[in-house]
Amino acid sequence: MGKKTLGTAFVFFTMLTLIIPSVSISGGKEGAAKSPSKVELQMALRDLWVGHIFWVRNVVLTMKYGDAAVAKAEEEQVVQNARDIANAISPYYGKEASDKLFTLLAGHYGTVKEYMNTAFAGNKDGKTASLNKINKNAEEIATFLSSANPNWPKQTLLGALLAHGGHHMEQIDAINAKDLSAEAKIWNAMKNHIYVIADVLADGIAKQFAPRF
Repeated sequence: MGKKTLGTAFVFFTMLTLIIPSVSISGGKEGAAKSPSKVELQMALRDLWVGHIFWVRNVVLTMKYGDAAVAKAEEEQVVQNARDIANAISPYYGKEASDKLFTLLAGHYGTVKEYMNTAFAGNKDGKTASLNKINKNAEEIATFLSSANPNWPKQTLLGALLAHGGHHMEQIDAINAKDLSAEAKIWNAMKNHIYVIADVLADGIAKQFAPRF
């Protein structure tokens, strides 16, 4: 897989709280005890995904209100975060799968960045084209992940990814309109959603590799 530093780099889910129920890392049983290894995996994935939305948001805000040099430094953090998330699956699925996920995540960020650029330029046709690319990439990611783990149904993941892309576009549009009050609400929903996503991913890994947990 290509390991090019894309100067663009990635993004994933959002707003899944409206699509699938909150999933406990314990396997869905209320009050069931969580093993230390399950909790560690859950917290690690939550931290990685929150880092993802934090750095992508910083890029958008800096490109709108700051300067290109700062945005470039922030994009490097987006790329590194994408690599860290991809590396998190390496102990379970191997380096090739990790590289593939990184490539898909980098491609996803590339489409979100394209939407940002067309939105800032007031290019409506460009925004529509970028939206279609975001959706196509979402299906590619959902297909890849569902093929790796039977506990990650493709349609569930696809719905999550499509909603996440929509969330990023709403955030970009709010920032572009200088409606930071609306953007703050989007950020809170995005953050809560990322916790659900991290838990779903952690739960799927814990089920598939039960002896390790």
